[in-house]
Amino acid sequence: MRISHSGPAPENRNDLKTLGTLLPYLLEFKGRVIVAMACLVIAKLANVSVPLLLKDVVDTLGPQHAVLTLPLGLVVAYGLARLATGVFGELRDAVFAKVTQRAIRRIALQVFAHLQRLSLRFHLERQTGGMSRDIERGTRGIGFLLNFMLFNILPTLLEIALVAFILLGRYHWSFAAVTFGTIAIYILFTLAVTEWRMVYRRSMNDLDSQANSKAIDALLNFETVKYFGNEKYEVARYDRNLASWEESAIKNQTSLNLLNAGQGAIIAIGVALLMGMAANGVVTGQMSIGDLVLVNAYLIQLYAPLNFLGFVYREIKHSLADMEKMFTLMEVGEEIADKPDAQTLSTRSAAIRFDQVDFHYDPKRQILHDVSFDIPAGHTVAVVGSSGAGKSTLSRLLFRFYDVTGGAIRINGRDIRDYTQASLRAQIGIVPQDTVLFNDTIYYNIAYGRPEASEAEVIEAARAARIHEFVSQLPDGYRTQVGERGLKLSGGEKQRVAIARTLLKNPPILVFDEATSALDSETEKAIQAELAAIAANRTTLIIAHRLSTIIDADQIVVMEQGRIVERGAFRELVERDGRFAEMWRLQLQEEEAAAAGQPASQAVGPA
Repeated sequence: MRISHSGPAPENRNDLKTLGTLLPYLLEFKGRVIVAMACLVIAKLANVSVPLLLKDVVDTLGPQHAVLTLPLGLVVAYGLARLATGVFGELRDAVFAKVTQRAIRRIALQVFAHLQRLSLRFHLERQTGGMSRDIERGTRGIGFLLNFMLFNILPTLLEIALVAFILLGRYHWSFAAVTFGTIAIYILFTLAVTEWRMVYRRSMNDLDSQANSKAIDALLNFETVKYFGNEKYEVARYDRNLASWEESAIKNQTSLNLLNAGQGAIIAIGVALLMGMAANGVVTGQMSIGDLVLVNAYLIQLYAPLNFLGFVYREIKHSLADMEKMFTLMEVGEEIADKPDAQTLSTRSAAIRFDQVDFHYDPKRQILHDVSFDIPAGHTVAVVGSSGAGKSTLSRLLFRFYDVTGGAIRINGRDIRDYTQASLRAQIGIVPQDTVLFNDTIYYNIAYGRPEASEAEVIEAARAARIHEFVSQLPDGYRTQVGERGLKLSGGEKQRVAIARTLLKNPPILVFDEATSALDSETEKAIQAELAAIAANRTTLIIAHRLSTIIDADQIVVMEQGRIVERGAFRELVERDGRFAEMWRLQLQEEEAAAAGQPASQAVGPA
């Protein structure tokens, strides 16, 4: 069963499952975790001893003892205890830093690698802006979760237990009862209100991702926005998403204020009760001034982190909410996966067979029907047909971006599903009709065909693609930035970069999907000659629009509505006077009309 690729994260994702996902990254550095926890315990023991030493100092200096000299030992011990609290706290963070940063790095890398393995279908359906925001929030939440979970919640609970034990041992049980009672009410109130508030946080995340998706989409397609003068429309659409986000953000903030006010009231009542009990003990002579200072110090020392604990718990819940969608991405299954016993394809002579291939993207709409043809090793086969005939689908199936729903595609007699995807794609090079480049240099984009290639090989590929002279005339040469999606280059320049990239890859199988459609006639003829020479000893599939470019193909396959309606050599098909001959006549008429400067025929040619 295929897992859905879209939709919001589960409303009540198991937080324990999310926390469990982080456990292996902690176990990788068991030694560091143990040392950090030891530093934590030492720091907390030192922190708890500070009020005890302070009580002794106060009592020693009290009038009933009439001390004439400074209790130097107690003062030094007090200072050392405070120093140990700070030093071991910082040492703990330093030791644990590598654990946190390595976990962030590995999880981010794991998510990115997983996304790279997912099918083309997933990436066609995704919303890039929203998904990138989900990953950004998720990775940021990991560091917060690891640090605060281990170094705020655990030490605060430890400190509460130590303080309660001291109060119970030294004073009337009512002191411990009030302390525990206040803490219990505080925690229950925090848990209840925080869980209630999480719906607003999740809503904020969803709406934030949606708004970001709309903004990124508009920016990526800014030319189209300009063509139609829809700047105000895009701004209004973005603002509608922001308005919904604003509403959730206000609810989130006001509910947070309610939570903070309630927590403050609970702590204030608890502190007032304990201080009243301690003051009464001093008045009745049951407690010393030092005892009053001790109780007060513990209250400040205990309730300050307890108040912070409420903040930490809220932020941990927020981090878990932020991580939900990122880990949900990790749960998306691979639609196209290698078989456990998949073989490695390695050949310089590849024979391809489309064997009774059926395919649909959606069961309700069949794209290919019983398509069968051969491309013998070293031969060239061209596929032509009107728009929507299924031509480009053939190349996607050959690359195994999708699996056929019937029949098989074979290379050297073996089903391509028996090969690993990596080795299969390593044997195929493609020049697509719509070339999208990385936002980097021209050199980087050509070298992408074979990243380990030398500079001389990259330049040689550029020469073969007839782009070297153009690049050499640029101020920055091969270091020229091409812009996002290559928008700084013209369509023809981008296509020549794509051709150079494929030539550098030097694969045994070539796919030209309207490879020269963006070039002028003169450049096209020059590059066609180069492509013909390169394809001479390679197995080549050409998806063509201009029929004049496939005159020399060994075989031409004509498709209509996902079916093969004709096949044969160029002259044979023209003489047969069928569908191909009709397409050929239409193109000749259009070319003659264009040469004469007259309007082209109203007939619609192939796409």
